[in-house]
Amino acid sequence: MTTTGMTAGNADTQDIPKISDYPDVGERDLDDAWGRGHADRWVWEARYVKLLLVIDFGATLVATLAAFVLRFQGAAYADWYLALSALIPPAWVGLLALSHAYERRILFVGGEEYSRVLRAGVRLTVGMALVSYVAKADLARGYLLIALVLTTVLSLGGRFALRKILHRARRRGACMHRVLVLGHAPAVAQLTSQLNRRSHHGLQVIGACLPADQLAGAARLVDVPVFGALGAAANSAAAAGADTVMVLSCPELDGPMLRRLAWELERDDIDLMVSSSLVDTAGDRITVRPVDGLPMMHIEHPRLSGGRRLIKSVFDVSVAALLLVLLAPVFLTIALIIKLDTGGPVFFRQIRVARGGEMFRMYKFRTMHTDAEARFAAMREQNEFSGVLFKIRDDPRVTRPGRWLRRYSLDELPQLINVLLGEMSLVGPRPPLPSEVEQYPQDMRRRLVVKPGMTGLWQVSGRSDLSWEDSIRLDLRYVENWSLTVDLVILMRTAMVVTRGAGAY
Repeated sequence: MTTTGMTAGNADTQDIPKISDYPDVGERDLDDAWGRGHADRWVWEARYVKLLLVIDFGATLVATLAAFVLRFQGAAYADWYLALSALIPPAWVGLLALSHAYERRILFVGGEEYSRVLRAGVRLTVGMALVSYVAKADLARGYLLIALVLTTVLSLGGRFALRKILHRARRRGACMHRVLVLGHAPAVAQLTSQLNRRSHHGLQVIGACLPADQLAGAARLVDVPVFGALGAAANSAAAAGADTVMVLSCPELDGPMLRRLAWELERDDIDLMVSSSLVDTAGDRITVRPVDGLPMMHIEHPRLSGGRRLIKSVFDVSVAALLLVLLAPVFLTIALIIKLDTGGPVFFRQIRVARGGEMFRMYKFRTMHTDAEARFAAMREQNEFSGVLFKIRDDPRVTRPGRWLRRYSLDELPQLINVLLGEMSLVGPRPPLPSEVEQYPQDMRRRLVVKPGMTGLWQVSGRSDLSWEDSIRLDLRYVENWSLTVDLVILMRTAMVVTRGAGAY
């Protein structure tokens, strides 16, 4: 643990660095430090937005060209279709701008960016239909369908790919926001550890400010430099070159103090983030409403029923049916490989717990020897997984084809049958065993209010490499913040995770 200005021999009497500790540092020096801290952020953020503009404009060019070729190949067409094809790209970019799809606060992480692109796609489609009706233009429906749907899909795909490139750069320490954290030492230490594990969020903790009574033992409690007490936060952020100040739950930071901090940070163009004590609740469930001048957060209940559930069910069944037809040759090939390798049944059937605690029989391709269940008791002590799950990285019961099937999650394809039967969803919490559910504390039973899924946040965030606590936390986050956009993003991320084969055994 490092703390600038520590005196040798006695950590309890160390000198905590504050702005006043640097008498030779003038305002220009502080401005230079602030400038260096902000310059990198401005450069990579501006470059990122420019690339988004290129992606969105290019997506419409490709989409309109494809629609023109596919619809009018060898057929007669009106010349004004060429003009329409030239107008769609700038109209799409302008609509995305009006939908705030280029705002940096919703870029880089989270699903809000994709939601706004989808909404812009719907608006463009509706707008084109209205213009066609008002102008009484007999537009080719095939041309419009291909152009508008492909535009939305290509923009989403391009933005998703660009974000993955950004996340890869962040794992190398580039394109990060420099964060000064304000709060109690244990909370600062916990947040620092969490952000270090999740670099894709782009938040690099470079220091902290603590309550005055915690400064003496700061070196033993936090793993980042401490820049003084909470009252010096604004000056500390400027001196450290931070571009973001994050405020954790802290009684010492009352309303007036937080307001003054916001004013001081506004002067230096430093972002302010205030952490809520609500765990894993985000998105459109939170609305800030003024009550007699006080900003109050109104928390909507999770939308787990009604029309949204119906849309999710229709989407699941439709996609599962389509995939079962398209993947029929893959099913036959895998079945043949399993039969030729060890004989025995092709499918492995196991009782799992569905929504509301109901039981169902889940299907998977068999990846273990036929006597795997009989050998389980003798191997229980070799469990490498914390919590109630049983996992062994090199499980001797797994067959040779089974290791390959597990690596690329091909053994889970038969769960499409469960999705078609309405027992599972394409995206949702991991389907638990009855023995696991029996050991659930009350909070964990919350994950049973939705259907289990073939994939989920646990799948795209580490798979079997996750701890038990992390997998449960991700499942609960999904339940609390579900939306169709979240499902689409998880499905896209699943395709990339599965092709890499990381974290599966």
